[in-house]
Amino acid sequence: MNSSNERESFSERLQLALKNAHYSPDSPTRLAREFNIRFEGRPITVHAARKWLVGEAIPTQEKLRMIAQWLGVPADWLRFGGSQEGLPQGAASSEPLSRFESADVKLIADLQRLDDHHRQIAREFIRMLVRINNQK
Repeated sequence: MNSSNERESFSERLQLALKNAHYSPDSPTRLAREFNIRFEGRPITVHAARKWLVGEAIPTQEKLRMIAQWLGVPADWLRFGGSQEGLPQGAASSEPLSRFESADVKLIADLQRLDDHHRQIAREFIRMLVRINNQK
């Protein structure tokens, strides 16, 4: 497969994974924002996200692995395609437990910035809310 076809095929798989994860495959701005919230390295630009979505570029391996983890798909499938056996069961209709909304990711980052004492208080508070919610 030539590199142009590889980029286009990657773009199709990325768009499918975004749709299955309930994200718009038509918004490079949202893709860049969601990616940058989760990625530890240098942030990407909206232009880079657009190039991934329209089949003009493929992200580096490190970025590709993070996208796959975020969207709940195998990195090998996202990069190279092939059988969809590795995709989560019912990927189009169910969300893996490891997927978070961007507000949740920010909340976790805030939690990690707290000192140990306040982090423990926050954990206990969340556990208490879950118990109360489960009693309803």
